[in-house]
Amino acid sequence: QVQLEESGGGLVQAGGSLRVSCAASGRTFSVSTRAWFRQAPGKEREFVAAINRSGGSTDYADSVKGRFTISRDNVKNTVYLQMNNLKPEDTAVYYCAASLAPYITRRDRYRYGYWGQGTQVTVSL
Repeated sequence: QVQLEESGGGLVQAGGSLRVSCAASGRTFSVSTRAWFRQAPGKEREFVAAINRSGGSTDYADSVKGRFTISRDNVKNTVYLQMNNLKPEDTAVYYCAASLAPYITRRDRYRYGYWGQGTQVTVSL
């Protein structure tokens, strides 16, 4: 089993920055792809960013490309999402996800077997 715990959410003004973190525990040696998804009220959970095991390959949703950066520290078993130039439409609960499989469709939320409980990010005007 793998447990995921997010931290770092909060309230920020538009144009500001925020970094959210996700620490993994348990069978961390088995974890491969890690990702961030988000869910706004009344909307489906959507893909934000993903990173492979080594950190050498990343993927981003078009809506965040150029503003968000995903990274991971495998020694700390932690993945980060640095969010810059935040917009009100980025307001959502941000969830981290993990997959044990090395080759998955990263943008497909159903490919991830482990999820955190989420952290709220609110961007005000």
